[in-house]
Amino acid sequence: MKSLELLNDLIKINSIKISVNKSFNWASGWNSPIYFDNRISLSFPKIRKEITSRLNKIIIEKYREVEVIAGVATAGIPQGALVADKMNLPFVYVRSKPKSHGMKNMIEGKLDSNKKVILIEDLISTGGSSIKAVEAIREYKSTVLSVISIFNYGFKISKENFTKINCNYDSIFEYKDLLDLSLNKNYISEIELEKLKNWRDNPENWK
Repeated sequence: MKSLELLNDLIKINSIKISVNKSFNWASGWNSPIYFDNRISLSFPKIRKEITSRLNKIIIEKYREVEVIAGVATAGIPQGALVADKMNLPFVYVRSKPKSHGMKNMIEGKLDSNKKVILIEDLISTGGSSIKAVEAIREYKSTVLSVISIFNYGFKISKENFTKINCNYDSIFEYKDLLDLSLNKNYISEIELEKLKNWRDNPENWK
C-alpha cells in the first residue's frame, strides 16, 4: 500500500493547499480549489530527500535502461538534478521556450542523440508543459521513457495529451490519494470531498 506520510508532510508545510470555498486562479485561467507549489518542499531537507527517493524508486522499478535525467522548467529542474545526482547520471533541463539570445537553446546541458531519457516534472495538470518537453527531447533524436511527476491531477485532457504523443507518465501521488488522505485526516468534509471530485471532472467550468 502506498504510504501517504509524505503527502501529509507536503500539506503541513503548505506545499499543497486546499481551499474549496476560496479558489486559486491558475495561469491557464482555471479556478482551482487546490494549489501545489513544490518549490516549498526544497526548503525542507527531509521532505526533499524523500521525494527524490520516491522518484528514484519509480525509475529503478520501471525504467532501469535510463541514460539521462531531464528536468522540466522550472519546478522540475531542482528535483531532476537531485535524482540525477542520486543515480549518478547526466542531467539536462528543458526550457519552456527557446532562449532568446546566444545559441537559442531549448535544452540546456549536453544531450546526445539516441539517449533514453526520463523527464521529471513537479506535477501534471493539463500536461501541456510535459508535452512540449517531450517534443523537445525527441527533436534531439532521443527517447523519453516516461514523464515522472510528484503529483498528477488525473484530468481527462492530460490523459488524452499523453496518448496523442504515445508517451508514458508516472507519478508518486494521484488525485485520489490527496482526497483519501484529506478526508481521513479531517482536512475536508464529505461535502467538500464531493465538490473536489466534481472539480476534477469539470475544472474549466468550476467556480
